Amino acid sequence: MAETAEKSVFLRWTTILPVLALVAFLVFLGTDLPKWGVLVVALLLGGAVLASVHHAEVIAHRVGEPFGSLVLAVAVTIIEVALIVSVMAGGDESKSAALARDTVFAAVMITCNGIVGLCLLAAALRRRVAIFNPEGTGAALATVATLATLSLVLPTFTTSAPGPQFSAAQLAFAACASLALYGLFVGVQTVRHRDYFLPITTAGEVVDTEEHASPPPMKEVVISLVLLLVALVAVVGDAKAVSPTIERAVSDAGLPHAVVGVVIALMVLLPETLAAVRAARRDRTQTSLNLAYGSAMASIGLTIPAIAIASIWMTGPLVLGLEPTHMILLALTVVTGIITIVPGRATLLHAGIHLSILAAFIFLAMTP
Repeated sequence: MAETAEKSVFLRWTTILPVLALVAFLVFLGTDLPKWGVLVVALLLGGAVLASVHHAEVIAHRVGEPFGSLVLAVAVTIIEVALIVSVMAGGDESKSAALARDTVFAAVMITCNGIVGLCLLAAALRRRVAIFNPEGTGAALATVATLATLSLVLPTFTTSAPGPQFSAAQLAFAACASLALYGLFVGVQTVRHRDYFLPITTAGEVVDTEEHASPPPMKEVVISLVLLLVALVAVVGDAKAVSPTIERAVSDAGLPHAVVGVVIALMVLLPETLAAVRAARRDRTQTSLNLAYGSAMASIGLTIPAIAIASIWMTGPLVLGLEPTHMILLALTVVTGIITIVPGRATLLHAGIHLSILAAFIFLAMTP
């Protein structure tokens, strides 16, 4: 029976699709995809994303909260950094100079408004009111706001380098500050004030362990960890393969190049979105918010240092400063986020407000 169960693991779609997606990446590596190849790779890319969500949830179930929320957040950030660097390295310098800024800011808007809005919507529809811990969630939002201001707002106003750019010293400071602040938050979340980030049910009960099922055995967790890595590599490779098609489609449609950053952010944050909405539907709104704000935090706190290191070898400018429209949207996101979080309870109205801000961001990205 054990042998049959072991074989069945390798026959599941969550095992087959990541492997096929990785094979597709290796087959089409260094070649221009034909139209049918783009379709095949895109489908396998979606399958690999869904599989990564499954394996991340298996690992999260084993390690518990809030450690589980970090697994997918860090994994997705690795995808984001790899995509940004690869597209910047292979694209037009004049167009890719602001790709890191556009992608990181899009990730912040999608997580803080899109994922948060969808999670509050799912929780409120199911149980009328979404319940969460304002201490932990408020600390997460404050960290996101600080990271976004240091890395994306200040370059617009500094004068040491021409344009909305940091000088080398300023970029090094922003990278170190971002990494240190993210590390401090992770320490607070997982050790010193772990109880602030545990799920709270609508009955007011703190949930320290998953109910209805015992944690998966270590063997299954190890298999999921390996398959998660395979899925992430496949997602990075397949997304890089279809990115030229995305850039051509954006250009042919007459849309600004910043839309490419939005598309990249949407692709890499799909696993987070699915996992967060699932958690919200299980009355784990706090877990959903951990995923949302943790992803935003990781997108800045880990991406900016990685881009700063990569800029040593890359040629061309690195534009990080936000435009006035984006700064207004960021300020609106922070203000509405504070109003949503402080009571520790949210309704459909709060969800609608955040989703409307995301809709405004996407619309203005296409028609600035």
